[in-house]
Amino acid sequence: MKMEYQDLPDGITRIILDGDLDARGAGEIDLQFQAIAASRTKVVVDLAQVGFLASIGIRTLIQAAKANAGKGGKLVLQDPSEAVWKVIVTCGADAVLPMAHGHDDALAAVG
Repeated sequence: MKMEYQDLPDGITRIILDGDLDARGAGEIDLQFQAIAASRTKVVVDLAQVGFLASIGIRTLIQAAKANAGKGGKLVLQDPSEAVWKVIVTCGADAVLPMAHGHDDALAAVG
């Protein structure tokens, strides 16, 4: 799993994930991902290049969203593939992990 991040205008941080968010992938990014999400107030997580999402990956995303929200922030998932979207919705994680399609919609969703 590869992870990059960039700071955008208006205090928004965009985290770009690339690979499978399974046990291995989540383990590779978890600490840095959590630290970034917890230290920013507006976070967009680009999932366009994530092909597979396992339960441990959902855990990583939810923990980051909760840590972010605990500091008054908002974390939004951008462009999940249909397979990833189905996993998030099926397990009910969409209640904690709002999703947006397209860069502009994701930026608007984090405010």
